[in-house]
Amino acid sequence: MKKLLLIDANSLIHRCFHALPPLTTPKGEPINAIYGLSSILLKVLRDHNPDYMVAAFDRPEPTFRDEMYCDYKAHRPPTDDKLIPQLKKAHEVFEKFGIKVIDKAGFEADDIIGTLAEMFKDGGETKVVIFSGDKDNLQLIEDKKVFVELLRTGVSKTIMYDENLFRQEYGFSPKQLIDFKAIIGDASDNIPGVRGIGPKGALELLRDYGSIEKIYEEVGLIPKKKIQEHLEQGRENAFLSKKLATIKKDIPLDVKLEELKQGPLDREGLKSFFEELGFKSLVERL
Repeated sequence: MKKLLLIDANSLIHRCFHALPPLTTPKGEPINAIYGLSSILLKVLRDHNPDYMVAAFDRPEPTFRDEMYCDYKAHRPPTDDKLIPQLKKAHEVFEKFGIKVIDKAGFEADDIIGTLAEMFKDGGETKVVIFSGDKDNLQLIEDKKVFVELLRTGVSKTIMYDENLFRQEYGFSPKQLIDFKAIIGDASDNIPGVRGIGPKGALELLRDYGSIEKIYEEVGLIPKKKIQEHLEQGRENAFLSKKLATIKKDIPLDVKLEELKQGPLDREGLKSFFEELGFKSLVERL
């Protein structure tokens, strides 16, 4: 089978920036996130040898989620001044590696990844692997079609999730992750969830009813009255939270699979690029 690798660029760059110690170029410019990203890409190419690759980026404009809920991600601090130029530089990194970059105003990188996975998963000839530092992408896992390789610690240790491993770890299916978040919320994205119900209670509800819609269809029959009360009080937030947590799979993208083909690595070009930035160890790895 051919392999399509979808890279969640923003999550990787943020992870590298916060996980690695401060580094600077010979000119004194901050560069730790770019070093980490370049190191990850070398590892990804070695481990996966993909036929097709895409790097999906967020954009600075508000997204449809911001329009739906003005407090979405509102508590996050402003982007560090030392990271901003590195986010811009990252586009050049992917270009040097011959990886196509896609972004789309009004949507997040996750929505681009979700749409591309949906577009190319069903040919029967292409295995889709999502590479990310963000657990939100786990909802996109589909048995034998879509896999998620997640950074686990730092920028070097990863774990590959298929549907079986996800079920073993979480106790429900990947598609139910959005129902789980609809109940417990997500502090990192400021998604409210249902106040008063934690992970254990949410897991019990999902095992009994399967989805947030089914839970509310039978909310009056739930034996624990306190859970009933919490659900009734949090009804509006529950359905809002599910919408916020759901990665879109149908945003307008005019992309053909052959346009994502990974070409041969320009080793000399990358060597010059790494030397310019002072990445001696990465030159050796090339």
